[in-house]
Amino acid sequence: MIWNPSEGMHLGPITIRYYSLMFVVAFGLGWYIMKKIFQKENESIDKLDTLFVWSVLATLVGARLGHVFFYDWPYFRNNLGEILLPVKFEPEFHFTGFTGLASHGAAISMIIVMYFYSKKVINKPLLWVLDRVVIPVASGAIFVRLGNFFNSEIVGVETTNTTYGVKFIRDYFTPQDAVKRTQIVDSDKAYEAIASNSKFIDLLNEVPMKHPAQLYEAFCYVFVFFILLFLYWKTKAAEKQGLIFGVFLILLWSVRFVVEYVKGKQGGIEEIQGLTVLSTGQWLSIPFVIAGIYFVFRAKRNEITLN
Repeated sequence: MIWNPSEGMHLGPITIRYYSLMFVVAFGLGWYIMKKIFQKENESIDKLDTLFVWSVLATLVGARLGHVFFYDWPYFRNNLGEILLPVKFEPEFHFTGFTGLASHGAAISMIIVMYFYSKKVINKPLLWVLDRVVIPVASGAIFVRLGNFFNSEIVGVETTNTTYGVKFIRDYFTPQDAVKRTQIVDSDKAYEAIASNSKFIDLLNEVPMKHPAQLYEAFCYVFVFFILLFLYWKTKAAEKQGLIFGVFLILLWSVRFVVEYVKGKQGGIEEIQGLTVLSTGQWLSIPFVIAGIYFVFRAKRNEITLN
């Protein structure tokens, strides 16, 4: 499969990027799911609006800081102004948009923000909130990974299997490389020429087949989402505080841990001597899985105690 999507939908001078669109879908669907949950719990929709705003901010800021500190601190410690700005100053000033987001950072910030939400807004135990909010979070994870696929980022390692291997043209060639190698001034047209013009077949052959790791992850998250949805709507799991949250931590971060084996290197703590046996994503996922096991056993233990 040859993968060469455009950046997004061009509406006159405005380009709606597919990656940004996937975030909009994720947050929109998340709001709808939580609305249904709040209605079931007889909670005020006004409190949902606050939850939505806080969740958006926590996700974006936490994901950004997670990328900065977990994956690229050696760069950002010398470029502090770029941490929260959509630009790069090195090697020359240019607009980049908000690139570089890490899900582990988003998870940590969401838990912190949900603590304050539970105390200041909804006046419910933290685990009550987390048991419910992880359901839309799981659905959002699906669309974030689809956004990564459209962006040709977080691609997998090389494979010789032509059944599921993907040639990520925009991952292999930078816009500058595509223009230089094809002598076509417009980078989008240069990419399209590499993908479909037989004149540039040698350039296309340079692009290796890689695992579409983003799709593997998104596919698995579909199951995580429906399992959580089933537990909440069809069982009494929501009455056992921490159970759904624990299952979420175990399933989602186990998926992440396994899929990391076919992902390309992303830098970060995996480059520290003695830690190279696992990827950065795997090292960061382990504490979440352990925490999930704890919350599941805690919920079960409390159930036995109450009985």
